[in-house]
Amino acid sequence: MSDLVSIFLHLLLFKMVAPVTFRHHRYDDLVRMLYKVHNECPHITRVYSIGRSVKGRHLYVLEFSDYPGIHEPLEPEVKYVGNMHGNEVLGRELLLQLSEFLCEEFRNRNQRIVRLVEDTRIHIMPSMNPDGYEVAAAAQERDISGYLVGRNNANGVDLNRNFPDLNTYIYYNEKNGGPNHHLPLPDNWKSQVEPETQAVIQWIRSFNFVLSANLHGGAVVANYPYDKSLEHRVRGFRRTANTPTPDDKLFQKLAKVYSYAHGWMHQGWNCGDYFPEGITNGASWYSLSKGMQDFNYLHTNCFEITLELSCDKFPLQGELQREWLGNREALIQFLEQVHQGIKGMVRDENYNNLADAVISVSGINHDVTSGAHGDYFRLLLPGTYTVTATAPGFDPETVSVTVGPAEPKLVNFQLKRSTPQAAPKRRIPNSGHRGRVLPKKVQPRAARKKETMMKQPQRGPA
Repeated sequence: MSDLVSIFLHLLLFKMVAPVTFRHHRYDDLVRMLYKVHNECPHITRVYSIGRSVKGRHLYVLEFSDYPGIHEPLEPEVKYVGNMHGNEVLGRELLLQLSEFLCEEFRNRNQRIVRLVEDTRIHIMPSMNPDGYEVAAAAQERDISGYLVGRNNANGVDLNRNFPDLNTYIYYNEKNGGPNHHLPLPDNWKSQVEPETQAVIQWIRSFNFVLSANLHGGAVVANYPYDKSLEHRVRGFRRTANTPTPDDKLFQKLAKVYSYAHGWMHQGWNCGDYFPEGITNGASWYSLSKGMQDFNYLHTNCFEITLELSCDKFPLQGELQREWLGNREALIQFLEQVHQGIKGMVRDENYNNLADAVISVSGINHDVTSGAHGDYFRLLLPGTYTVTATAPGFDPETVSVTVGPAEPKLVNFQLKRSTPQAAPKRRIPNSGHRGRVLPKKVQPRAARKKETMMKQPQRGPA
């Protein structure tokens, strides 16, 4: 009898929340859907805009958190971005369906979803290129075929070739020495990018994102950095060649999590292509310059992969339900991957939070930094690591950490202020040294002996 009551209550709750709608959503429909989810789950969601497209459409984000709009220390931030190419629309619809699903399952007290929302701050951007989508959708309605119709933004720019190129700098630094993280942008970067790209860059600089996925179409594979090949150009084109990041094994694991949780991606054969285990290094597939996933890794603390989710860039409406069922578990499992590795607080001796402290892992040439609240997150595979925290004006602190396969290990740092070192004093040399100022430790022995015998008082520099 209790089982029947449980089933009845579940069906009742399901009716109270509108079921997932498997159809394509134009811009106005998308906005209504986001606010509909927010109205159904007002205590765990927030709708905000990070900027506007060329045509003035908002770039909306739906946030899920037990404290929407607030960063809770030690709670990681994760994001999904869809529809970067306007004609690659499955990601847009999947993210809308994911939003409905998270709201509905939270209301139904699905403990897995409740735990995910309470322990994670999730940001969902269904469309980075709403202008391109409207062009693609209009072409579909008029039955106009074209592989690239609506791909670019309203200025005709491919947004995934529009981010500042930081790969050139990191490849130089890896060879010659230099920073391995948070590479700076050129002073005039805003004049070099599109409004949508600028909005996303400012967004990912404003939040301490830890993990991200960018949803595309046209293939079925999980693609991980680097996207830009290290190989030299041949006849104007950069040769494809596996170009791994220092976190290559971790990125492969993240890609495999999605691939194996997906309905068929892991099988490898899709869309006439074969990718072993359904994953690929981006540069080994084809070299892409100025892409978003490499930019995330090189300019922020965020580890991003690119998910190619459908052979057809604009699937028929009747295919959306199958695609949702094939991606639902993978979308949830990928969000859960943010809870691995190590995390903690970086503070000074007085327990003040230290922002921008550098967290280094021995053997992995890519550092991360603490956020504005002093908390840091470092995704790592299971193993034992030597981890060091450094900050200007403080002595570094190094610890050995063993990371398990489950929850992240809490590793806090309390840095002590460096003791200022007195500057060495210098003497005025005698005329026999041609006016050169020499430190005391390198003055001729005879000169030092003469000074001692004469008990000449020490004088400061002139």
